[in-house]
Order: sequence, then C-alpha cells, then structure tokens
Amino acid sequence: MTIEEQIEEGYRLLHEDDIDHALDVSRQIQKEKPDAAEGFALEAEVMQKLNQWDPSIKALDKALAIDPESARLYNLRGYAYLQKEALKEAREDIERAISLQDLAVAHRNLVLCMFLEEKGGEALQYLIGRIKHNPSDVENWILMGDIMKKGGDHDKARTYYEQVLKMDPDNEYAQKQLEE
Repeated sequence: MTIEEQIEEGYRLLHEDDIDHALDVSRQIQKEKPDAAEGFALEAEVMQKLNQWDPSIKALDKALAIDPESARLYNLRGYAYLQKEALKEAREDIERAISLQDLAVAHRNLVLCMFLEEKGGEALQYLIGRIKHNPSDVENWILMGDIMKKGGDHDKARTYYEQVLKMDPDNEYAQKQLEE
C-alpha cells in the first residue's frame, strides 16, 4: 500500500470513528515516511477527536516543521489552541493560515477566537463581511444562525438556517436546528 493509500485509509478510519486503527495508521506512516507531514497531521486529528489538545499540538508542531507553508496545519493547530483557550497562539496560527490560503474553516475559527476574546461585536462584523464576501458559503450562515440562537434571538437564527436550506436543501444540521 502506498503512503497516499495509507493516508486515505487513516482518514477513512478516523471518519468512521475507528480511532485506534487510525492512530496505528498515522504511526505507521510516520515510521515509513518520517518526512511526510501527513502522518503527523493524521495523528493530530486523531488526538483532536479524543479532545487531547496537547498531543495534537505536539504532532502539529512536527508536521509544521516538515511543511511550514500549510494553511491547513496552522488552522488545525490554531483550533487546538482555541480549545485550550490559548487565544494569542490560536489567533496567530489562524491568521497565519488565512494569510497562506483563504480557508473558510480558518475564517470561522477566527470568528470563534474573537468571541472567546470577548470581541463579540468585532466577530459579528467579521462574519457579516464573510457572508457578503462569499454568500454561497453555507457554513457562515450556519455560524451566524448558531450565534443568534445562543444569543436568544431564535427568529433571526431561524432566518439564517432557512437561508442555508435555500442553498443546500439537504443540509441536515440546518434542518435539525429548524426542528428544535
């Protein structure tokens, strides 16, 4: 099996919640190809699934030493820092990810970081800007709906989830939010 096939298999196992085997695959990749960042990235994502933020960051440090221009890796590490509430480090990594590549998930993580930094107004303005910049990205609409819902404005939240369903009628998350 090639390294690419192993990586694909590892992520398949991770998405199927076969955590132990996904971790085994990541370690096998690291052993066979220690200069492949993806073996460490897979380990980091396994650790994140287990809410093990420090081991995830450690694996991502190794991955970034191999591939220091990967927006995805910076975003993953920024997310781990968010979970640890290490907001300075989170913001630096997330902003670095965005500077390297316009990743929608990194923009959403930046919004979450702003909320954790107690900059809710700035976060809402940023998210509104993201919706205006890319109105077809349903994830921004979902995030805005979630924010409105948590803020107690269920009617506004409903309008955002309904907009998601106009763009993506099969979106299960938005359907579930509208049923509640």
